[in-house]
Amino acid sequence: MKLSHLYVATALTPLAIAIALPAAAQTIATDTQTSPVPDPTQVPADAQSPQSPNADAQSAGADIVVTGSRIRRDEYSVAEPITVVGRDEITQAGFASIADALQSNAIAQGASQINSAYGGFVTDGGGGANTLGLRGLGPNRTLILLNGRRLAPGGTRGSLLAADLNVLPNAIVERIEVLKAGASSVYGSDAVAGVVNIITDQKLNGLQLNFQVNVPEVGAGIDRRGSASFGFNNDRLSIIGSAEYRKRDTLSRNDVPFFGCPIGGFLNGEGSAFGSGDNFAPDDPRACFTIDNGGVTINTLGLPTRDAIGRTSGTIGRFNRFVPAPGVTTGPFPGYLGVGTYDRDTFDPRQEEEPLINSAEIYTGYLAATYKLGFLGDAEVYGELLATRRKSSTPLYRQLSLDYLQGSPLLPTAIRNGAFANPTNTSSGRLIAARAFIGYGMTSSEQTVDYVRASGGVRGDFFFPRWRYDAYVGKSFNDGTYEAESFLTDRLANSLNVVANANGTFSCASAAANPTCVAAPALTAGVIGGDLPAAFRNYIVQNTIGKTRFRETTYAFNIDGPLFHLPAGDVQVALGVEHRRQSIDDQPDLNSINGNLFGLTAATPTVGKDNVKEGFGEIFVPIFEDKPFFYRLNLTGSARYTDYASYGSDVTYKVAGEWEPFRGFGVRGSYGTSYRAPALAEQFLGATSGFLPTTSDPCSALPVADEQSPNQRIIARNCASIGLPADFEQRSGITSFRVGGAEAGLSAETSTNWTIGAVVRPQLPESVGQLSLSLDYFDVKVDNGVSDLSGATILQRCYGNANFDATGGFCRFVQRDANQALTVTSSFVNLSENIVKGFEFNGRYARELLGGKFILNANVTKYTEQSTRLFPEEFLTDSNGIVTSPDWVGNFDATFNVDAVTIRYGLDWTDGDRNRTYDYFAFDNLTGISDPELVQEYRDNYYLEVDNYFLHSLSLQFNVQKQFQFTVGVRNMLDTKPPRISAVGFTTVANAPLYSGYDYVGRQFFANANIKF
Repeated sequence: MKLSHLYVATALTPLAIAIALPAAAQTIATDTQTSPVPDPTQVPADAQSPQSPNADAQSAGADIVVTGSRIRRDEYSVAEPITVVGRDEITQAGFASIADALQSNAIAQGASQINSAYGGFVTDGGGGANTLGLRGLGPNRTLILLNGRRLAPGGTRGSLLAADLNVLPNAIVERIEVLKAGASSVYGSDAVAGVVNIITDQKLNGLQLNFQVNVPEVGAGIDRRGSASFGFNNDRLSIIGSAEYRKRDTLSRNDVPFFGCPIGGFLNGEGSAFGSGDNFAPDDPRACFTIDNGGVTINTLGLPTRDAIGRTSGTIGRFNRFVPAPGVTTGPFPGYLGVGTYDRDTFDPRQEEEPLINSAEIYTGYLAATYKLGFLGDAEVYGELLATRRKSSTPLYRQLSLDYLQGSPLLPTAIRNGAFANPTNTSSGRLIAARAFIGYGMTSSEQTVDYVRASGGVRGDFFFPRWRYDAYVGKSFNDGTYEAESFLTDRLANSLNVVANANGTFSCASAAANPTCVAAPALTAGVIGGDLPAAFRNYIVQNTIGKTRFRETTYAFNIDGPLFHLPAGDVQVALGVEHRRQSIDDQPDLNSINGNLFGLTAATPTVGKDNVKEGFGEIFVPIFEDKPFFYRLNLTGSARYTDYASYGSDVTYKVAGEWEPFRGFGVRGSYGTSYRAPALAEQFLGATSGFLPTTSDPCSALPVADEQSPNQRIIARNCASIGLPADFEQRSGITSFRVGGAEAGLSAETSTNWTIGAVVRPQLPESVGQLSLSLDYFDVKVDNGVSDLSGATILQRCYGNANFDATGGFCRFVQRDANQALTVTSSFVNLSENIVKGFEFNGRYARELLGGKFILNANVTKYTEQSTRLFPEEFLTDSNGIVTSPDWVGNFDATFNVDAVTIRYGLDWTDGDRNRTYDYFAFDNLTGISDPELVQEYRDNYYLEVDNYFLHSLSLQFNVQKQFQFTVGVRNMLDTKPPRISAVGFTTVANAPLYSGYDYVGRQFFANANIKF
């Protein structure tokens, strides 16, 4: 594999050598006189293109504020790796939105992101939210800025942890800057893995219209966007704004044939055909949507075990699941055939209506203004307003199980008095005689999120020459509503408890107290097949509504300027104070709070607040300049004191340096500490209930004594000590509650982050071109990390403890009632350790060619470690290189511009895996060893390998008289499909891993038109 990695990287590097790099891309020039937004984001027109090979010369003498620093400087050199992606690059690449660009390999570099393909899954921020996390450390450890100011979390539900990228104003964004290093000493909490700064256009003058459309080749899932932007400037007043509308249609499973038939994908020995180990051949319709992969039991009746003719075998056997068969009139159970686990009905064509990409409709408005006062130090006041509304929808297929009561007149006499299951919350305390597994159909799930950020301040000259001050206040509002069609438990209970009327109809036994109650239908083959009366459907289903409110207020005051002069330049400092307040109030629907949602988790309100006071300082010291072996030597230091009302105080710091022994070659490095206070959701998340499989009970179905492993012997001893028999099997449910960690003493995370690298910018003859190369090593370690323990982990830690205490340790989170039903309560705790290490290579080559300009860019990241450890006594578990955690990723592009025409070719590369995933699953974190026999067992039964994955794109952009710009192109030009793996170990979409680096849409065409007036 190492040879193949080296081959791919070596072969592609000459094609393109990095995204707008060191001198040209790592810095932003500033014009403090006319910008309508905060000072750290200002940029003159001649520095707007990060691909400009002459940016150094063009912008000489201008003040610069680079993301990751608060000090204005007069040159581009920086001590840490920064990637810049400009608006033209985003347009030429065909991204439908800024969110799509941020989540691409160009920025995310292999880390999987929560994007629009996650609509049907439970994610932080609620349905439809898009987030970004760098270095694989999650969105809650990546700070998102808009114009140098933090973007507050957005979305719905109690687990609101990170900024929602959907709120960004696509129409007015000028560029994106990405610092892939910790920066808590500069920006405060959350800047652990890095900082992403989205910067708006401050030089717009006049009116500009923009239209974008992305059309998948399959004809569904069309994404279109239209916007109008304007700018006005005079000697004192500057106003810039935009209004935008975006609509994305649903792309369903049945729109993309690749996702139409998920199978188990199991093997019948290493090297055998994909799916050869399944119960049905891959071309058999019964192989689709099995219990192993996406299917649910439907068209089936559960009864006490009895003799019946088997549907598959055709012979008499013992079954407890049956399907209606009206044509069967013989055998011990006429009218029904028996089915086992894998030959029951699990597929309804309506399941293919579920979305691959959820629909969304987004309205965005942006306005920024400055006005020069002419006093208070030649001050100017500034303000900024961002307002968005997102409507998103994710229709989901639901199964409905109806528990018919023992003795119910709704049942045929032959099965009326059986005992299939113990009482449930829909059986009114009575035994269940029969359970109908019904394919109900599609249900709606919708979100509406209103997000507003309003800010303003005043800045100007301070008391000393060349010193500046900036006083700022900002307020963010997130108001979300989430709705879902839900089955109500109490109404199902009322409907199923009936009495027979004289005319042969049925009435609810509670009709006097519940006059609107509609009796459940009598059990028939049609009912089992999903033919339910409309009145019954309308009664048991209700549109449940929850509301989420999040507020953030920020006050800040900064000053910066020269402290004194050294031969190499001015010693610059920046000082400031900041105060932030946050609050969350999530109120689920009352039916959710009361646990009245049938088949869904319950959730209680999440309510809490926190505030922080901070003071910070930064210093830049130019030690040498233009000396032998010291063409440039600079040092930077920063420190921040943080005092949270909830977690107390801490100090973070960073030191960084850059040394160029001679012009064209430099070494840079940094070391810093970061600090992350737990988010409000991690502190105050209201209890959310869920369900665990009965196999999660460690005491259940243990092997006989002489076949037990050492750990199983410990479990058996502990289970026996609480009175459980050796042959105990868990037959009751396991309920899991997830709560916030404030009451458990949750504390803040700490981390270290260091980088070291080299930059090469040789002075080449003009005929050769311009070359810029950099290679950086990064090392991030998070200690005392906030982890959300799973219920299964708690159970294993409780009963697998050699020093077992039924009421202490992890067992204090476990309750076992008289019927042996378990309840597990999990919370956020400080346990985990995360380590990410690797190298990042960037290169860029530009030259004049054939009367035009030719530019090659490349960015390649090689991860050497992506490890986690949940408990201190465990060995680190390294996921580096497995499916969904590739160890090599890269993106490359080549552009050629001549006159008014630009041609771009782009390539995204995600590394494959042949061995690492098997070793990962066979790894024992208590011994630190991968069991070779278990590795082989995985190879014999599962296919968990992926090839190198390439996505190609091509575009053509042309300008007409500097007023019109048109771009057309194609993404995923070769219609490359995601890899297929067995349905085990990973969340999958059909048989593709759920991973944002893979394209589920297929080939898509795009067009963009920009018109200036």
